[in-house]
Amino acid sequence: MLPLRLSSQRHSRSVSRPSLNAFNDKSLFEQTDNPAAVQTCKQRMKVAALVFVVAYCVISLKVIAVCLPHGIKINLPQTHMFHEQIIESPISRADILDRNGSILATSLPTVNLYANPKKIQNAEDAAEKLSFIFPDLSFEDIYKKLTKENSSFAMIKHNLSPEQQAEVNALGIPALEFQTSEKRVYLQNNLFAHVVGYTDIDNIGKTGVERSMHKRLTESSKPLQLTLDIGIQDAVREELAVALKKFKAERAAAILMDVNTGEVLSLVSLPDFNPNISIPVGDTSLFNFITLGIYEPGSVFKTFNTALGLESGKVKVTDKFDATKPIIVQKRRISDFHAKNKWLSVGEILTHSSNIGSVRIAERVGKEGQREFLKNLGFFDTVKDFELPEKTAPRFRSEKSWTPITVATVSYGHGISVTPLHIITAFSALVNGGIYHTPTIIKSDTQKISRRVVSEQTSDQMRPLLRDVVLYGSGKKADVEGYEVGGKTGTANKNVNGKYLQSSVTNSFLAAFPISHPKYALLVVLDEPQGIKETFNSRSSGWNAAPTTGKIIAAVAPQLGLKANFDIKTQKAHIKAAK
Repeated sequence: MLPLRLSSQRHSRSVSRPSLNAFNDKSLFEQTDNPAAVQTCKQRMKVAALVFVVAYCVISLKVIAVCLPHGIKINLPQTHMFHEQIIESPISRADILDRNGSILATSLPTVNLYANPKKIQNAEDAAEKLSFIFPDLSFEDIYKKLTKENSSFAMIKHNLSPEQQAEVNALGIPALEFQTSEKRVYLQNNLFAHVVGYTDIDNIGKTGVERSMHKRLTESSKPLQLTLDIGIQDAVREELAVALKKFKAERAAAILMDVNTGEVLSLVSLPDFNPNISIPVGDTSLFNFITLGIYEPGSVFKTFNTALGLESGKVKVTDKFDATKPIIVQKRRISDFHAKNKWLSVGEILTHSSNIGSVRIAERVGKEGQREFLKNLGFFDTVKDFELPEKTAPRFRSEKSWTPITVATVSYGHGISVTPLHIITAFSALVNGGIYHTPTIIKSDTQKISRRVVSEQTSDQMRPLLRDVVLYGSGKKADVEGYEVGGKTGTANKNVNGKYLQSSVTNSFLAAFPISHPKYALLVVLDEPQGIKETFNSRSSGWNAAPTTGKIIAAVAPQLGLKANFDIKTQKAHIKAAK
């Protein structure tokens, strides 16, 4: 009978056990003996789902707020349990961008380690452990800080890594505490060193834009945008570095400017430095030759002397001057490096870089006219409102000591010392129609103050003369097919203690392109280049600064959106035939 009983029990269980599909059958809940319990369960599930949705939204808002540069203001209805609050960003210094929005300098959150010496129980033990975590800090220095009398604060280490912070925490020393901070990072390393500058360990701007715009960078979270372009800056620096090495120069510098706005698109001074690495005070790499390197520019200054003559109305393009032999001014003999020994037109004086012809032009205008003209071009003052703090004023003789020999030597770029920034700003005015634009490296919708310094007629007359220098004069190696380069060479012997050294020169090439309708001006300077086999041991500008300028223009012109005009080569042949 036992097997029969078991069989009955199995049958009974199989009848009462619901199928798996029954749990998904709505009718099952409707047939329950307690419908009120089911309804309560449904309501609780809905409330739980709503709570999860609200919590998810609040957490999402907080995550977004932390990621924003200056936090966001969260306003919740009064019926909720949350109060209005401001979520602040840990970063207090704004980013610096190039003209296209690429980041040049930014800040990362970090922590500093400090100690309260009054709370240290075993300074020797703590110093030993900390010196093991921070190998760059000596036991003696740490111990000295930890045992400093009558002090409750001693900074131990700035900018700890997360790993270092964890190791310090693991020591379990209550007297050691952390201070939230930020670390400045320069993503382009050396590329913008002399423009962006750097900050010290306390995030105080020390050089460049970091210094001059320190208040702006710390009072606003809006990124500061520069006029410079990463791609163009990289191309200029690369060609300049090649020239520095090839011609064994002490320094090399270049600045590229939009002649119609005064915006600087590239500014490079070599040697430079990496702002991510600590730089010793007084290091020569900190010297920005573009804004601090005052020098006697030599023959590039003949550009301004020619414009002086034309603007004065006392000289016409068709005038000719006697350059058949050297001239004597206050017992000083002035001659030409490549003497033509003939009468030269104004254009020929510039093309053949005649010192004698330049002196003749300056003498016709006179001392007062020369001084007034140069002052109007900004050669007697520091470049005003330019945003870099590293600037210097030109050096020149006083009006009383501005004698006839000064009039003569200044006409060909000696007896006056200026910076490359002065030269390219004034040159831009000569070729753009006569308007002096205050140079700038800060991108802005508001253009800086501009003023007329020469007539449109003088500017129109200067452009073909500058083109001739590149076509037929010492600037031939600066020519770039399709881009119509105009400009002027300059080779100046350096003045040391009142004596001009024949073995030491500073070379320049001043260019504008396309010269018929100028858009950009470029100045390249090589300080103390050496003669090499390729230049037949010549150190003159036409052999080093001029070809360097040509290579830079060839590299940046496409990036600037300039379309090459290869018909210019045909036009050149026609011009030469006409001459």
